[in-house]
Amino acid sequence: MRYLLSRQHSARLKMAYWLLKTEPQEYSYTDLEQQGRAVWNGVKNPLALKYLRTMQPQDEALIYHTGKERAVVGIAQILTLPYPDPALDEPKLVVVDIQAMRSLTSPVTLAQIKQSNNFKDFDLIRLPRLSVVPVADQYWQQILQLEA
Repeated sequence: MRYLLSRQHSARLKMAYWLLKTEPQEYSYTDLEQQGRAVWNGVKNPLALKYLRTMQPQDEALIYHTGKERAVVGIAQILTLPYPDPALDEPKLVVVDIQAMRSLTSPVTLAQIKQSNNFKDFDLIRLPRLSVVPVADQYWQQILQLEA
């Protein structure tokens, strides 16, 4: 497994972007800002775990509040390669460490994203139950433009 991870990670030369979903009543972006650094855990969906396993240090992630908020609220940086969740005895369930970078000036709501035809192929829209999704460069830039 380590060999595969190493090969997989070394092949990518460019930083990747992600979207990580969280229920703000359980763990909010404000909690991350206060802690500074956190273990991103609780991911169990096979596709979401596949995405989590491809993360590398220096990648960046939009933090999305689910529930009533339904909005992108902040940006975090991935600090570590994926590793088995130390709280569980299940090596297939991996985690990464992340740190808060900044809150968005104003949250970008799911409604705003859905209003734009530019996001119709974005996995946030296509696979709404997935807690970890890749974010293409153009979607990243467009979300940051909506923040302004």
